[in-house]
Amino acid sequence: MDGPKAAKKRKITDKTIPNVILQNPDFAQDSRMYQDLLEMEQKLDWTMMRKRSEIQDALTRNPSSTRTLRLFLSHTVSGQLWQGGGDLTANFETGEGIPAWSFKIEGRLLELPNQRTRDKTPQRKFSTMIKRMVIELDRDPSLYPEGNIVEWPRAPGHHNPVLDGFTVRRTGDGPTKLRVVMYLDHFPEQYKIVGELGAVLGIKAESRIGAIQALWNYIKVQGLQDKADRRMIRADDRLRPIFGGEHILFQQLPELVNRYLAAPDPIILHYTINPAIQPPERPQAWDVEIKMEDLSLKNRMTAMVIQTKESAQTLAKMDEEIALLAQSLHNSHLKKTFLESFAKNPAEFIQTWLESQSRDLESVLGSGPSEGMTVRQEELKRSEFFRLPWVEEAVAIQEGMRLASKGMQ
Repeated sequence: MDGPKAAKKRKITDKTIPNVILQNPDFAQDSRMYQDLLEMEQKLDWTMMRKRSEIQDALTRNPSSTRTLRLFLSHTVSGQLWQGGGDLTANFETGEGIPAWSFKIEGRLLELPNQRTRDKTPQRKFSTMIKRMVIELDRDPSLYPEGNIVEWPRAPGHHNPVLDGFTVRRTGDGPTKLRVVMYLDHFPEQYKIVGELGAVLGIKAESRIGAIQALWNYIKVQGLQDKADRRMIRADDRLRPIFGGEHILFQQLPELVNRYLAAPDPIILHYTINPAIQPPERPQAWDVEIKMEDLSLKNRMTAMVIQTKESAQTLAKMDEEIALLAQSLHNSHLKKTFLESFAKNPAEFIQTWLESQSRDLESVLGSGPSEGMTVRQEELKRSEFFRLPWVEEAVAIQEGMRLASKGMQ
């Protein structure tokens, strides 16, 4: 840009109105209402700032919730005698006609009751909710020496895509019992609380942070924190075997809890396949609980913390309009005071106004009174002039300037 950069316009932010207007009986009711609105706005701003800070702190811990995962187990058969009317020829080259069965396991999350449509998140694939799964087949090892254990460990990569379900296909026409061992992928990671700590806290499984928090709540409820040294935790009869002594330091609690954390028990399901009869029309279903990140709550909390650009501009515009109106009231009050003083005594008002302008002019120019009979010279002849409130401040400023100039020399 060739031209000089335009100066940024200073925004008026003061929304208070003069005390004279507030104390005026004609505006008493309106002034009180306006003051109440300002106080309410301050309280609301403080509350919103505090709540926003709390939400931001909660977002750092990633909110979680307990959801219900419904598992579906089913099977199909092919090449069985009852399907071919007792006359079935097997083709070992193409695989047609060989008795076989297929076992399928699927899973999906149940929707939350009374959930708003806009809060719904895309359904997760079943394979993303389990860490590892093992399917054990109870078959005669002399007839089927291999393929009796099927294991699926989750691993990232294109060779292991996310799936809605798993299918195991095997040959055979005899009844087979299956044992499904499933390790769920909880968020946050869950642990089994073993030993005395589980009995004291009364919980079987919890996250590491949750277990520490539960122990700390027990300590606070029982009043076991030392009053003199707040870092020291005293043991009661139930905690003494866990602490291994009479007391423990506060910073040792996480290490203590870790000793009583073990891998959680897997989900174990049993299923029986009998190829000699027709499979059931409907799959068997089991419901299990899984801890997972609450994305809908996280999105709502994030939306509350992040202020949109449009709303911020609207609030800023309204604040500026209120400040301009308050400034307009202040200017109107100054004009009213000016005109009332002039109307009461025009001569005295003009004299006082000229004296004020003369002082201001001399202050701007940095010079003393000029020659001739001026209002300034007449004032200097009176002792009352040097007792005015501003004289002491003027002397202090003059002395400061004189000392500063001597320091520079």
